[in-house]
Amino acid sequence: MLFNSWIFFLFLPLVFSAYYVLPHNKRWILLLIASYVFYGWWQWEFTLIILLSTLIDFVCAQKIDAIESPKIRKRWLILSLISNLGILFLFKYFYFFLGSTDWVQQMVHPHQKIRDFVDFFGKALPVGISFYTFQTMSYTLDVYYKRAKPETNLGQFALFVSYFPQLVAGPIERFNHLNEQLKEKHKISYAQLQQGFRLMLYGFFVKMVIADNLSYTVTSVFNEPSKWPFYWNWVGVFSFSFQIYADFFGYSLIAQGVAKLMGVNLMDNFNRPYLSKSISEFWKRWHISLSSWFRDYLYVPLGGNRVKHGRWIFNVLLVFLLSGLWHGANYTFIIWGGLHGLYYLIERFSPVKIRVTWLKGTLTYLSVVFAWIFFRAKDLTESSLVIKSLFGINDGERQLDTQPFIFLLVLLFGLLELHRKDLRFDAYCNRYNSIQRWTLYCFMLFCILALSGTEYQPFIYFRF
Repeated sequence: MLFNSWIFFLFLPLVFSAYYVLPHNKRWILLLIASYVFYGWWQWEFTLIILLSTLIDFVCAQKIDAIESPKIRKRWLILSLISNLGILFLFKYFYFFLGSTDWVQQMVHPHQKIRDFVDFFGKALPVGISFYTFQTMSYTLDVYYKRAKPETNLGQFALFVSYFPQLVAGPIERFNHLNEQLKEKHKISYAQLQQGFRLMLYGFFVKMVIADNLSYTVTSVFNEPSKWPFYWNWVGVFSFSFQIYADFFGYSLIAQGVAKLMGVNLMDNFNRPYLSKSISEFWKRWHISLSSWFRDYLYVPLGGNRVKHGRWIFNVLLVFLLSGLWHGANYTFIIWGGLHGLYYLIERFSPVKIRVTWLKGTLTYLSVVFAWIFFRAKDLTESSLVIKSLFGINDGERQLDTQPFIFLLVLLFGLLELHRKDLRFDAYCNRYNSIQRWTLYCFMLFCILALSGTEYQPFIYFRF
């Protein structure tokens, strides 16, 4: 089920109403059923994959907590990690790695049943599998390192894994932060409804008005970069930087808003990342739940920066390469992650230190935009064509038929992001009186109804 679909606008009021009608001790059951319905709306068979991951980690965490022997505890942890990563590999990476090996392809080709099996995993990608897999893995790791006590109620643990507002595109929540909130007795209040609806309104505006309207320009340029003059290729590349930010930021805002209606506070996943003055700062502001996951569960256990320079460089590159691979089974994602790793190291070791703030910010943004080319391109061929066309090599003469109002909307969005500073949108609105606030609400609602993208656009991060 998608946030920007008519069925969700029927689903949410029903869940919200039932949530506050039911007694406190029955609400988790409602949310669990709603979460599985929400996810199963795409393809119900994939709910079995979530259930399998839930059962594995529930049992493994119980065993880890109950056993004293370090060796046996570690075995249960390894079982959990191998099971989760194995499921993720099978559905997301198996076809990619198999297709990259010529001798395996030659061996498989004559056998129809084996080919059908391989093709199935090349097409069957459960929505949000990377998000909920990392969320449930963090739980087992936290129990192993004694940062969390295991959940004794299987149903409530299943709710933590499948909580519908953030199930398919995050943020990737930690057990201690989300599970306790889901157990609290929430009372409906004007303040929380106000916060929730503000976040949802801004999220739908950012997604449906900004991201969706940029889709035509981005798709046209990336599909056939050699058709357009070099300046349209530049427009397409910069447009994608705003499209992916608005798309993912919009989802996160809607998820926070929906959860807030029922009293739950999800973590902030973005903090104006394009205002960063360095790549390290960018990753503290972009997809915060993922970058902090890799920091806490991979970078720090590898030794972080407490090791020799050679090992530290290896740690940094490994984390960035794996963060690229997390996004998808494609060489383009690996290059995207590798570029960010190189940027990070260049900043660290460069003998030239830029002191001018605006210049640091501009160079950081341009570096991020260049890496986005590989993130957006379907393959290495398309990415190379886009880069060549940016510099007038093999570019065409056709003019892109796009509407100027789109870029005006992007400008207004950028100015609003600048003006709100570090305040989240719901808190930002409190700076103004009711007339000013309702003028802003009405403007956003009008844009959503009248100016949202003409074609239906799913959220980009649903692919991951």
